[in-house]
Amino acid sequence: MWEYVTERAELIAFQAFQHVSLVVQCVLLGSLIGVAVAVLVYRDPRATALANGMSAVGLTIPAFALLGILLAPFGFGITPAVIAVTFYAALPVLRNAVVGLAGVDRATVESARGIGMTRAATLLRVELPLAWPVILAGVRVSTQMVMGIAAIAAYVLGPGLGGFIFSGLSRLGGANALNSALTGTIAIVLLALVLDLLLVLAGRLTTPRGIRV
Repeated sequence: MWEYVTERAELIAFQAFQHVSLVVQCVLLGSLIGVAVAVLVYRDPRATALANGMSAVGLTIPAFALLGILLAPFGFGITPAVIAVTFYAALPVLRNAVVGLAGVDRATVESARGIGMTRAATLLRVELPLAWPVILAGVRVSTQMVMGIAAIAAYVLGPGLGGFIFSGLSRLGGANALNSALTGTIAIVLLALVLDLLLVLAGRLTTPRGIRV
């Protein structure tokens, strides 16, 4: 195993970089989409219920099935991988953003409006900062989830460490097949732990001191 890794260190490092890049970019895009939708719906109970329902249904769609559907219009490559990973990344963030914004104390919001803040200013300076810990928890869940989904994206020739896993599984019983699958799996787990640690540190730096746990 160690010999397999050392012989392919450059390739592993390159594909690890591709994997992290895909996940980080898709989580950022998915977070923006999720928070934007939450901002539009959280004041309306019916729209909130619809958004939560769509989030729950979306998470039940198998990643293989979604990637297979995306093959027809987009073919193989990075495009279906980005669309699928972003789709799954947005769902936990959307749910948590709705919960976080809806959970902000209405008295605090009314106080902000009472001192002359506009609705937009109240959202940006009061509601979103207070909801941020809950939103960040959704971002952490999203990141951990799509680390695995990004590996499945190798099915459509997407970038990342999934190539090692699929290559190993397709050659089970052959030379280095198990080493290839284990290398991809272990590398993804390690990267997921590193990203989660970075998000925890980011939370400590960005969460207002008064609401830190």
